[in-house]
Amino acid sequence: MTPEKPRKEQPRRRQARGERRIAQLLDAAASVFCATGYTAASTNAIAREAGVSPGTLYQFFPNKEAIAIELGGRLMHEMRETYGAVLTRVDPATPLAETVGAAVDRFVAFSSEHPVFFALMKGPDTPGRIAEEHDALHATLIARIEELLSSYLAGLSAAEVTRTAHICLSIHKAGLELALSHEGAERDAYVQEIKNVLIRYLEPLAAHTPPSSS
Repeated sequence: MTPEKPRKEQPRRRQARGERRIAQLLDAAASVFCATGYTAASTNAIAREAGVSPGTLYQFFPNKEAIAIELGGRLMHEMRETYGAVLTRVDPATPLAETVGAAVDRFVAFSSEHPVFFALMKGPDTPGRIAEEHDALHATLIARIEELLSSYLAGLSAAEVTRTAHICLSIHKAGLELALSHEGAERDAYVQEIKNVLIRYLEPLAAHTPPSSS
């Protein structure tokens, strides 16, 4: 009976080793995509960055598109968790600046920790599945921003809130790219400018919202 235990444990150990190897390859791919962009990246460069042979890489991924899709899928999942934590309806009594600041800070933190997210999204030959996922994420993100803004913009029509959500996201994305191109105090200054622009844009709209009857 004792030989059964090693036979049961071996697949679990192999699975754990495989998961660690996949994580190692994805980390290496993130570094290569950030350094060269998706187009110029190669499986050889990713294997070299991971410290493994190309043959080892091909045991897990058939090509760089498959690597990018796996990496992009994991980043999309984490991004959804990030915005789910901050883009929810809030008490209208919460200061607008506080709400905007919390949302911007969370997204800046995510983008700082995962610069490869933008490297994968911006390329002209981004794999189709990543582009599709990004489009779906964008649509969901707009809906969540609308939900957040509705706490402050009750006086606007649904179409106006949607338009405002699109403007806010565009402002944030443009400013974020600028902020991420700097480091330290200068990055912090750009992040503050993003907040300032969003707050100054939203404050006049919120001012026309009638006070809550509660």
